[in-house]
Amino acid sequence: MSSFLYTLGTWAAKARWLVLSLWLLVLAGLGAGAIFFSQGANAPISIPGTESQAALETLRSTFPEVSGTSAQIIVVAAEGDDIESEPYRQALIDAADDLEGLPNVTAVAYPFAEQAAQGLADDGQAALITIQIQGTMDQVPDALDEGIRDTSAALQNALPEGTQTSVGGEIYSAEVPGLSPTEAVGVLIAFIVLVLTLGSLIAAGMPLLIALIGVGISVAGIFFVTAFVELTSTTPMLALMLGLAVGIDYTLFIVSRHQEQLLNGVPVTESIARATATSGSAVVFAGLTVVIALVGLSVAGIPFLTALGVAAAAAVALSVVIAVTLTPAILAMAGLKILRKKERRRIEAASAAAGDAEAVSGEAQPSLVGSRFSDRFFGRWVRVVTAKPLITSVLVLIVLGIATVPALQLRLALPNASGLEENDPARVTYELTAEHFGEGANGPLVLAGSIITSTDPLGLMEDLADEVRAVPGVADVPLATPNQGADTGIIQVVPEEGPHAASTSQLVHDLREKHDEWQEQYGVSLSVTGFTAVGIDVSELLFKALIPFSVLVVGLSLILLAMVFRSVWVPIKATLGYLLSVGAAFGAVVAVFQWGWLGDALNVHATGPILSFMPIILMGVLFGLAMDYEVFLVSRIREEVVHGADSQAAIHRGFVGSGKVVSAAAIIMFAVFAAFVPQGDPSIKVIALGLAVGVFVDAFIVRMVLVPAILALLGDRAWRMPRWLDRLLPHFDVEGEGLTREITYAEWPADDPAAVIASERLVMPGNRAVPELRVQAGEALVLDPADPTSEPLARVLSGRGQVSRGTLKVHGLLQPDRAATLRKRSAWVPVTHIREATKDRPDLLVITGVGPALSSRDAEHAHGALAAWAIERERATGKAPTVIIVADAGQARRVLPRALSLVTASGESHEHAATGMLKGVRS
Repeated sequence: MSSFLYTLGTWAAKARWLVLSLWLLVLAGLGAGAIFFSQGANAPISIPGTESQAALETLRSTFPEVSGTSAQIIVVAAEGDDIESEPYRQALIDAADDLEGLPNVTAVAYPFAEQAAQGLADDGQAALITIQIQGTMDQVPDALDEGIRDTSAALQNALPEGTQTSVGGEIYSAEVPGLSPTEAVGVLIAFIVLVLTLGSLIAAGMPLLIALIGVGISVAGIFFVTAFVELTSTTPMLALMLGLAVGIDYTLFIVSRHQEQLLNGVPVTESIARATATSGSAVVFAGLTVVIALVGLSVAGIPFLTALGVAAAAAVALSVVIAVTLTPAILAMAGLKILRKKERRRIEAASAAAGDAEAVSGEAQPSLVGSRFSDRFFGRWVRVVTAKPLITSVLVLIVLGIATVPALQLRLALPNASGLEENDPARVTYELTAEHFGEGANGPLVLAGSIITSTDPLGLMEDLADEVRAVPGVADVPLATPNQGADTGIIQVVPEEGPHAASTSQLVHDLREKHDEWQEQYGVSLSVTGFTAVGIDVSELLFKALIPFSVLVVGLSLILLAMVFRSVWVPIKATLGYLLSVGAAFGAVVAVFQWGWLGDALNVHATGPILSFMPIILMGVLFGLAMDYEVFLVSRIREEVVHGADSQAAIHRGFVGSGKVVSAAAIIMFAVFAAFVPQGDPSIKVIALGLAVGVFVDAFIVRMVLVPAILALLGDRAWRMPRWLDRLLPHFDVEGEGLTREITYAEWPADDPAAVIASERLVMPGNRAVPELRVQAGEALVLDPADPTSEPLARVLSGRGQVSRGTLKVHGLLQPDRAATLRKRSAWVPVTHIREATKDRPDLLVITGVGPALSSRDAEHAHGALAAWAIERERATGKAPTVIIVADAGQARRVLPRALSLVTASGESHEHAATGMLKGVRS
C-alpha cells in the first residue's frame, strides 16, 4: 500500500493541474446532474416485509381511501363558542369540499360529513379535518401542500377572532434538514485549530478547501442518485457531516507529516510522496474501517438503512481518495508556502548554500515554539497518566461506567411532529390534538383484513370493533367499516397514550396476539398497520439489528488491529475503549434527549425516545473514528518499540510525537459534529450530539488517558503475538515501514548495483541461511534439487516464500515487502510448459522438473521456447532475461540457451560455475 501511495503521490505532485482540473470537472458534472435530475431526498422510512408495511401495501389496492399518507387541519373554537354552532359548522363543510377537490386527495373525514363522520372533540371546542392522500410522504405534490395551507388560512379568516387553526399530520411530521449559521461556526473553529496546529494560513486553509470540494462532490452525487434511488432526508446531511469531518482530518494528517519532513530537510516533491505514502496509508486504513462499518449497516436487512450507510460510506471513501490525490497536487502548488515565513527563509538559505533550489540540506531543523510547547505539554500529560497506571485505568473505567448508566434506559422511535420546534404548525397541531382529543389521537392504529367471505360486512365490522374496545390500552374505536366492495374492512383504533408511549407499543403487540383468536371466531385475518405501527416495527427491528452489528464491529476491530499492530492485547484494549466510548455517547444522548438535561442550552424542542436508527449509525461511524485515533497514536508508540526503545520510553516518545495532531484532529471532529446540534434537524442533532460526545470521550479520555496507562501496565507484553496467529493474519503496513526500508535500500547493493537478484544474510524458515547472492541480468541461477535449501530459496526469490530475516532484492523489489508485485512479475513453471508461461512476458522465470527423466524432445522444446523468450524480451525491453532453474548444472544446460550464463549457489564445481554459497559466480 505505502509503495503504491508513494507512486501516486509523486504522480499527483507532478500532474498537479491535471489532478485539480479532473476533480473540479467531477464536481461540476455531478453538480449539474443534481440540479437537473434530482428528485429530492425525502423518501419515507419503511421496512418491506413487516406486518404493518405489508398491510399498507394491500390497502393501497383494496382500500385506497384509507391508505397512503395523511394531513390534518385542527380548528379550535374561540373561548365560549361551540364548534358545532355556526359559523363553524358551515366553514368546516366548505373547507372539506375545497379539500376534496385537491389533487391526490382520496378522502376527507370531518365531524359533519354525511357518512363516517368523525373528528369532533368531546369538549365541543375542537374539530379535526383529516385529509387522506394517495401515495407516500415524498410523493405529495406542491399544489396539494399549498392547497391545504390555503384552506387552513381561509378557515382562519372566515371564523371569529380567537379561533385557532393549524395544519399538521403525517406529511408534516418531519422537516427536510437544512444548513444553519451554527455549522459555519464549526468550520470556523476547525480553521482556528488548523492555524494553531499547522502555523500557516495557507496550510490551515488547505484541509478546509479540500474537504469542501469532497463534500460538494459527495452531496451533489447523492442528489444526482435520487433520480434512480429513493433516499431519506437524513442521508445527505449525514454524508455532509461525516465528509466534512473526516475530510479535514485526513488532509490534516498528510499536511502535518509533509511539514515535518520539509523541516527535516526532505525535498518538496519527495516529501509530498513520502507523506502520502506514510500518513496516507494510515488515512486509507482509517477510512477503510469507517467504510466497512457503514456498509456493515446492511446486516440489518433494512433497505433505507442500507442506502443511508452506503451513501455515507461513499462520502468517506471519496474523502480518502481526495486526500491521497488532491492533497499532493495542492501541496505541490503551494511549495514551501506551506511553512511559516521564517522557516521558508531558513530552508531557502540552505538550498542556496547547497546550490540547488529543490534539494534542501539537513541544516533545516524544526524550530517551532508551538512545537516545543506541545512537546512539553504532552510530555507532562503522558507522565501523569502513566505514573500510577493502575489507578488511572480504574478511574477512567469508573467515570465512563457512570457515564454509560443512562444508556440502560434507551428507548427508540421514529421522529414525529412532537420533536419539531414549538412554533412549527405541525407541532402546534400535534399538541392541540393531544389537548382536545387525547394523546392517542396523534398515533391511531389501523386493523385491516379481508372480509370477502362475510355475508354481513357491516355487522362483522361492528362485532370486531366491540372486541377491539375491550382490549386494554384502547381509548376509542371511532371507525369500523368495510370498503365499497365489501371485501376489505378497517378498524381505526385510538390508543390511550401517544405514539411514543410504551403502552402504545404494548397495545400493538396485544392486538397482534388476538389475531388467531379473532380469526378462529370471525374468520378474518387482521393485521395491525398505520403510521404509528410502522414506526414501532421499524424501531424494534433496528434494535434487534444492534446485536449482529455489534458482533460484526467488535470482531472487525479485533482482527484489523491485530493485523496492524501484531499484538493480542492492543486490539483487546482498543475494542474495550471503543465500547466505553459508545456507552458514554449513548448515555449523553439519553440524558439530553430523553431526560432533558441541558435541553434549553442545546435547543432540544422536546424530550422523548431516541431516533431509532441513531444507535446503529453512531456505532458504525464511531468505530471508524476510534480506530483512526488508535492507529495514529499507537502506531507511533509501536514505531519506537520497533526501533529498540523500552516500553516506557516508547510510550512517552510516541505519545509526544502524535499527541498534537491527534488532539487537533479530535477537536476538529468535535467542533464539526457539535455545530450540527443547536440548530440542527431533530434527526441529525441526535446523531451529531452522540458523535461529538463519542469523539471527545474516545480521543481525550480513552486514547490519551486509558491507552497509555494500560500500555504502561502491560509493558513489553503489549507487543506480543502467538506465532501461529502471526502467520495466519496478513500484514497491513499502516505507517509505511516498508516504504522506509525501500528508500533506505534504494541504492543497495553498493558493491553490485546492477544485480537483479541480491541477498545479504538471508535466513528462511527452518533457520536455512543464504549468506550472500548476486545474479545479473542474462544469468540463470542453478539450484541443486538435492539441497533442501533450493526449493524454499526458489520460492522466496519469486515472491512465494517467507523470509525470516536478512535483506533480499529481486528486480528492484525489496522482499518480502513487495512479494505480491514480484509474484505477478514472475512465473513458476514446469519445464514442459515454458512456452505457455512466457506468453505472459514475466520478468523472472522459475523452472522445475528438469532431470534425467526429461526426454530429449521436451528438452529441445524447452530450449527453443527459452531462446525465443530471451530474444523477444531483449527486443521489447532492452533487458536480458533472468532464470532460476531447480536442477543440477548438467541437466540445466540441456534446456538453457548458451546466451544465459550459469550462476550457482550449490557448492558444486563444474565447467560453467564456481563453487561457494557466499556468492554466485558466473560461468
